[in-house]
Amino acid sequence: MIAVVDAQTGNLRSVEKALRAALAASGSQESLSVTASPEAVRRADRVVVPGQGAFADCGRALSPLAPLGKAITEHIEAGKPYLGICLGLQILFDESEEAPGTPGLGVLRGKVVRIPDGTPDGRGGRLKVPHMGWNDVEPRSRPHPLLRAANVAVQQDPAAAVPYYFVHSYHALPDEPLLVEGTCSYGDLALTAAVAVRNVFAVQFHPEKSQQAGLALLAAFATWEPA
Repeated sequence: MIAVVDAQTGNLRSVEKALRAALAASGSQESLSVTASPEAVRRADRVVVPGQGAFADCGRALSPLAPLGKAITEHIEAGKPYLGICLGLQILFDESEEAPGTPGLGVLRGKVVRIPDGTPDGRGGRLKVPHMGWNDVEPRSRPHPLLRAANVAVQQDPAAAVPYYFVHSYHALPDEPLLVEGTCSYGDLALTAAVAVRNVFAVQFHPEKSQQAGLALLAAFATWEPA
């Protein structure tokens, strides 16, 4: 069973709808449940944590000391697959500039920082914050299996740069650069677009809004067996 975690941060229905479409298209018989129950999260085979909104709200709901935060941490520690989307990526880190004093889960070392206002866009203008719209995600030279599956579905090239849909003002800066599985260029900036370690994979973009590539990534997550 795949548990989509309801942390009261919005965007649940579009993620649920996209996951159901991806499962149906792939012929998967995997069941899906939207839940705020810590016990359901512990029982789940796979967990998806989506989110739009503020880090403070997500941090309160998924605090390391909160029942739901504990359940997610235990799920990850048990080696079961985790997919984070937007805030579901950011909450994995220690802290965020968006909400000083609100801890993240601390599963990954590092922090979440604001995209600087006024950064040159490379064309004589200035970047807008939030970063919103389609942007190519550049995978590492040996792409993560979930990005590889999406890349093949769209470009037939495992290492292709594929566009995904973004809406965010903050991005993660891991202490360990090798956690970064994908980046996107925003003017002169290289923003963290995907991170991964063992059974954890998380993206800053929104696969549920990213058409074929997003659905392919979600379908791949449903069968992903981390090494």
